[in-house]
Amino acid sequence: MLHLRVIAPVDRSTEVVDLLSAEAGVTHLAVLPGAARQPPGDLILCDVVRESADRVLRELRRIGVDTSGGIAADDVELTISAAADRAAEEAPGSGADAVVWDEIAAKTGEQTDLSGTYLVLIVVATMIAGIGVLLDQPILIVGAMVVGPEFGPLAALCVALLRRQLGVIGRSVQALVVGFLAAMVATVLSTWALTAAGLVSREMLLAERPLTDFIWRPDALSWVVGLLAGVAGMLSLTSKKSGSLVGVLISVTTVPAAANVAVAAAYGAWDEAGGSALQLVINLAAIVLAGLLTLVVQQVWWWGLARRRRRPATG
Repeated sequence: MLHLRVIAPVDRSTEVVDLLSAEAGVTHLAVLPGAARQPPGDLILCDVVRESADRVLRELRRIGVDTSGGIAADDVELTISAAADRAAEEAPGSGADAVVWDEIAAKTGEQTDLSGTYLVLIVVATMIAGIGVLLDQPILIVGAMVVGPEFGPLAALCVALLRRQLGVIGRSVQALVVGFLAAMVATVLSTWALTAAGLVSREMLLAERPLTDFIWRPDALSWVVGLLAGVAGMLSLTSKKSGSLVGVLISVTTVPAAANVAVAAAYGAWDEAGGSALQLVINLAAIVLAGLLTLVVQQVWWWGLARRRRRPATG
């Protein structure tokens, strides 16, 4: 359930209240006339079940509340109310499967910023993976996958492609390209530094590495894993199952592939660098494709539920 705080201009307050009152998934509706000061207007409070939230937000934007007033939403962790139970029963669909598109867009949009924290995380993750590649240590590879922040821009890219938000698409691509390039350059430099210190060597890269050689030897299963990870990752975001996202992060080889590109390039092993680069491209493409298709299926599913909900009223 979401708690909505709506600031509506006085001349539109009645329309907003009527809209919310007519929605089966809305409850705990309260109106504070003239309470809002910036922007001025009436403050309207309500709770809305997640399966109705997207439709309510869309209707509020349709009547211009977002431009002339304001809308804020917070998750409600606990609700003890018979009225809330009735709202959940009357609203179509399941709250666990509901997609609140504005929430997803806001959440993923924050991940497109090319911030210092993002760059540090992706650089550190790639350097850890580079050491893991040389030592043939899956534990370090898994740790690097969890630290890597690249799934945020990938998810934002999927949402932006669906909603045709060119600005977000550009920022997502920029974050991915700049992030991976910076990480690979840093890993090349760190590999040279570790080699000069006598901690690693080219022979470690060329030796048999049965536990991690899959990183630079892509095959058909690389596509399969990437597609499945894209589906699971997008579902974990849209359904708020953040625990599942950890499993997604350790199932794809984006950061390890970038690390292997950098380490192989540092030692001039261009065949291995090329294989790792192909692995990286395959995983990125598969995640974006699967994530986008997952969002399309979810959108069509909820459109179908909305149509079925309207039929009894028009019959």
